[in-house]
Amino acid sequence: MASRASRRSQTEVLRTVRQIRQYSPERVPDEVVERLLEVAQWTGSSRNSQPWHFIVISQPGQLRQISQLRTPINWVAAAPLGIAIVLDGANVPSEAYDEGRVTERLLMGAHLLGFGGGVAWFGDEAQQAEAKDILGIPAERTARSVVLIGRPTSIKDPRPDARAGGRKPLSEIVSYERWGSSKG
Repeated sequence: MASRASRRSQTEVLRTVRQIRQYSPERVPDEVVERLLEVAQWTGSSRNSQPWHFIVISQPGQLRQISQLRTPINWVAAAPLGIAIVLDGANVPSEAYDEGRVTERLLMGAHLLGFGGGVAWFGDEAQQAEAKDILGIPAERTARSVVLIGRPTSIKDPRPDARAGGRKPLSEIVSYERWGSSKG
């Protein structure tokens, strides 16, 4: 059984996962990509439907095209690797939940392997259709996002309209037993 200090350090690793938007140009090794894909493969899904397909993107031209879908994701072009998440499109609410689960697992996996990850949403329906065209995804499939992976050069958000970091205190976001009740 893990010691209290060991458990604390494990949760500290999870607490320090960040959205990375600045990467070194260093290539992500194939072994790392394979490990991340295995993490994605074994992520739980609603009713074990595993409604996903992953497209590994390492061509700078494709990443540049995706980065041009909308201004807030222009940082995508500098990432050495992307993993687009493609969903079956059969059960939209369930698949949105599953997409979030697998996205977070990829971000945690990258962090544990010494890399960083960031998520970019393609945008509205027209922008999603354009992303599907770039990646050759059939029209009936759902594709809303790509997870970028690379060696982080900074955890700062380089976008001009970046929000301040930090977190609200637990006292503002946690209730006990009933809404608005503090710990007794």
